[in-house]
Amino acid sequence: MVSLSGLLDVLAFWRRRKAPLHFGVLFKTFRTILERNNRILEQMGDMGDKLGGEYVFDRQYIVSACETLGDQVFKLISDLSVLARNKNDGLFAVFANIQHEIHEELAGRHAMPEVSLVLDLDKLSSDLFESAGNKLAVLGDVRNVLGMETPDGFVVTAKAFMDFMAQNGLPELIETRLKAWDGEDEAVFSELCHDVREQILGGKIPKPLRNAVNAALDKLARRNGRGELHMALRSSAWGEDSESSFAGQYETVLNVTPDNFFTAYRTVLASAYSEMAWRYRLHRGYREHEMVMPVGCQLMVEAAVSGGLYTLAPVGQEREVMVVNAAWGLGAPVVDGTGEADTFILGRSSPYPVHSAEIAHKAKAMILSSASGTAYEDVPEARRDVQSLTPEQLERLAQAAMTLERFYKRPQDVEWAFTRDGTLNILQSRPLNMRSRLPEFAPCPEEATRDAEVVFQGRGTVVQRGVAVGRVFVVHGHEDLDEFPYGAILVSRYTSPRFAKVMRKAQGIITDVGSPTGHMATIAREYRVPTVVGTGMATKLLKTGEEITLDASTNAVYRGALGELCRYELTEVDVFEDAYEYRLLRRVLRRITPLHLHDPHAASFNPAECRTYHDITRFVHERSVEELIGLSERGENFSDATPRHLVTKLPLGLTVIDIEDGLAPLDPEADATSEDVTSIPLRALLEGLTASDMWSTEPAPVDLKSFMSSFTRTTAAAAATDRSERNLAVVSRSYMNLNLRLGYHFTLIDAFITPEINDNYIYFRFLGGVTDMARRSRRAKCIGDILESTDFRVEVRGDLVVGRVKKLAKKRMVERMMLLGGLIGYTRQLDVHMDCDEDITRHAACFCERIEALLEEHRERREWRTG
Repeated sequence: MVSLSGLLDVLAFWRRRKAPLHFGVLFKTFRTILERNNRILEQMGDMGDKLGGEYVFDRQYIVSACETLGDQVFKLISDLSVLARNKNDGLFAVFANIQHEIHEELAGRHAMPEVSLVLDLDKLSSDLFESAGNKLAVLGDVRNVLGMETPDGFVVTAKAFMDFMAQNGLPELIETRLKAWDGEDEAVFSELCHDVREQILGGKIPKPLRNAVNAALDKLARRNGRGELHMALRSSAWGEDSESSFAGQYETVLNVTPDNFFTAYRTVLASAYSEMAWRYRLHRGYREHEMVMPVGCQLMVEAAVSGGLYTLAPVGQEREVMVVNAAWGLGAPVVDGTGEADTFILGRSSPYPVHSAEIAHKAKAMILSSASGTAYEDVPEARRDVQSLTPEQLERLAQAAMTLERFYKRPQDVEWAFTRDGTLNILQSRPLNMRSRLPEFAPCPEEATRDAEVVFQGRGTVVQRGVAVGRVFVVHGHEDLDEFPYGAILVSRYTSPRFAKVMRKAQGIITDVGSPTGHMATIAREYRVPTVVGTGMATKLLKTGEEITLDASTNAVYRGALGELCRYELTEVDVFEDAYEYRLLRRVLRRITPLHLHDPHAASFNPAECRTYHDITRFVHERSVEELIGLSERGENFSDATPRHLVTKLPLGLTVIDIEDGLAPLDPEADATSEDVTSIPLRALLEGLTASDMWSTEPAPVDLKSFMSSFTRTTAAAAATDRSERNLAVVSRSYMNLNLRLGYHFTLIDAFITPEINDNYIYFRFLGGVTDMARRSRRAKCIGDILESTDFRVEVRGDLVVGRVKKLAKKRMVERMMLLGGLIGYTRQLDVHMDCDEDITRHAACFCERIEALLEEHRERREWRTG
């Protein structure tokens, strides 16, 4: 009769053999990838820190940093090609495109993304600010992210502007005339402005642009059920409504019809070259290649009342209030200061009480002209001295404005309009310039915190400075992000790149564990979200719903809302943002730091979706770990492997291959013992596995039906591995890849543990058993529950369990390996005892009690050794 062991040996010959690999070489490549990954993230962090205004830098720093970064990213891709045997070569082409755009930007040339000549407002977001300009990109966020009402429309993109300018020979004209100007002769400059404007006003519209706009107009009319369109054409130039406001510098043309669209379009473009606008740019340090003018086209709103709003009061007002100006009809006379308007002072907190109201005598109102353009009409006598906004409208307006401030994390200057049916439209939102404030109105941070209750301070590492006030929202798992509210402070045990999903919503971020050079830290700097990582205690001290103030400038968390501290942060002057070097760094970082690949399990996690160096870096990091795990899962053979039998007090039958400092020096023919193991992951695993109360040596009762039902499945799975490879550990000082078959179940563990938190990970996979599927599934569920309670991200399907944990500190990773060792021993024959679902909870609790006692003993020994 053929034994089971013999049968498995025979079946092993069915396995297709593969060419041997040099695992030592592959592992060194993997380690190099991790080292490069950290250097790249550190460089990104350094470049991001420069945007904070605390460091002086020049253009040469930007050029040098980009060259260093590009070199490291290219080598990172090359390393992955070695590890993955050229499976991801498409990354080289993606890298080349990104690098080309960065080089073009550094050379002072336009590096425009491939976009259409026209983009619908429904498709816009801040990610498209280069194509749509900042003003329209912001409206895209307001409409598509915040879900607020804005007038429908589209943007004629930056590419359209450049095509128009090129067709009419304007870049050459401007360059030639500027070179001839000495920078002082006013008459020469005036003539230049006049000639450029005339050339634009008489310029020819490129045929592709004309066709694209006409198609967009037809689409806009059909979408809104209008036979005749009346539109507003607004400038959306680079830099406008961002670091510099450009307020009033560029033209807006109201009540435009399709027949005069291109005349109005040229008028907006020409306004960029008025003496006033051009001189404004020169005084602000803008280079000529930074003059790019997308133009927004939106349906006119037949406003009943409209105006402007400051979310933080201007000079001379009391603190913690907002200011609303409003008048009948269109809001242009209100925002440009030529018309009489009501003034309301409101509180900044719900329900936004009205502190005062000054009602103006409003004799005239701007309205749409019947043909095109605008006109003034007399306001009926009975309405001239009537309050233009109701209390309900004021509250709605204030609520919307504070949502915008929380979203953009800066005080906002908002233009708005209520239509006759009561709909609130946001027409524009831009950062409020706080530099005109008088010093005596700037609050003192020391006074603001003197009597505040400190939750904790000086814990962890500051990633992004700033102050955040909001309610705590504790994120336990990635699914919680779907419920994350606007204006909350995200508190989590660990950092995750998936937090990018809520970066725009979050006022601040606090984590127990995390690295200031990790992926999430890079994203937090990009979005300028006040962030502190590695506090060790945030999730223990902070509960969902409680209001706190995070001061990430002094690294302190206070109980309650400290409005004065927040106000100090909002009024702090950022003069450095006007510098050309700052704008240049910000533009190149748009091709470096944004992360679009958040979920490594999503179909979109592939080279084609990489749009930045950060995307490439994350993709390579995730795929390199998968490749290393895959070497074992595929049962690869390693030609440089020297096997050594490991003798333990348990019948593991384990062979160890040491690729680098994983075992102490031994005689060539000698077996290794547990004391010879210097591999951090394997040593920790063995400590948990061989603990006295984790491993049962008594035979488990198995009924024949259960045995036979699983025989064919386990036989086929076991046969996939040669006898010499069934229980195999490939180790180094910091690494372990373990294939372990105990009875009828199989365990794979791939782990890397070092002092560098960003490199650390553990991958665990468990499958099999000798009983029926119901009992095996209960054991799998028990294992999954235990892992989920100890930081693992877990997937359970039938009797298969996959667990992943990464980016924990070294001592925590060691404890997780001890836990896995104990779990392997404890659950080795557990499936035969899983008679009902209640056994899942009972055994999970029993194991957790035992492993916690073991870990506590381990911690005491560690403290004794280091004390």
